[in-house]
Amino acid sequence: MINARLRSILMGLNDTHVIVEPASSQQLHPEALESFRRLRQDARKAGFEPKVVSGFRDFERQRAIWDAKVSGRRALLDSDGRPLELAKLSPQQLVFAILRWSALPGGSRHHWGTDFDVIDANAVDATYRPQLTPQEVAADGVFGPFHAWLDRCIDSGKSYGLFRPYAEDHGGVAPERWHLSYAPRAREFQRLLTPELLCEQLQACELMLGTIVCDNMAMIFRRFITVPEVCYSRL
Repeated sequence: MINARLRSILMGLNDTHVIVEPASSQQLHPEALESFRRLRQDARKAGFEPKVVSGFRDFERQRAIWDAKVSGRRALLDSDGRPLELAKLSPQQLVFAILRWSALPGGSRHHWGTDFDVIDANAVDATYRPQLTPQEVAADGVFGPFHAWLDRCIDSGKSYGLFRPYAEDHGGVAPERWHLSYAPRAREFQRLLTPELLCEQLQACELMLGTIVCDNMAMIFRRFITVPEVCYSRL
């Protein structure tokens, strides 16, 4: 049985566990922030300037994204990044289409402050608005060189405790090379989060399509929320 404060941290219901990263004004778990600082120090020597563009996101922020996609106010994309027609999707198909690119409120790793999206600020000017797309992080993309450098760091054993939870496509969340996670603390949070806790929260807040989500929670939790243990153990 976990206490109320820890439960609220898991679900993104408070921000008492995160602090501000001054350069970006994004919030991170203190241990994740220290890890990022070490990464940035070495990256600068190689000519890069890592910048956090999305750190902690609370439950209501994630819920706003979810609601906008359910209602058609935000674009829905298929696995190849092509637009989907909302009217042609069943409610269950809609849920899985959203989960391909957006985390379930209460089930986002960003709630923990351990996970953040990063770009190379030296690769673009100040007016550039990152889209966080596969094209940006491909070998010939604007952030490709930075991620190639980070690949070499991770492969050589200098990972700063960080890893990419969505490095590969396993049929759940689409690959996100820009998404980094501080493994030691994220691993602990993941072990504490359960399908039962998540459904309780979604039912209490009356999430749009929440009934369908909970009816399919076992599959959703396995495919879209749980990162395989082997991903942590590689560090």
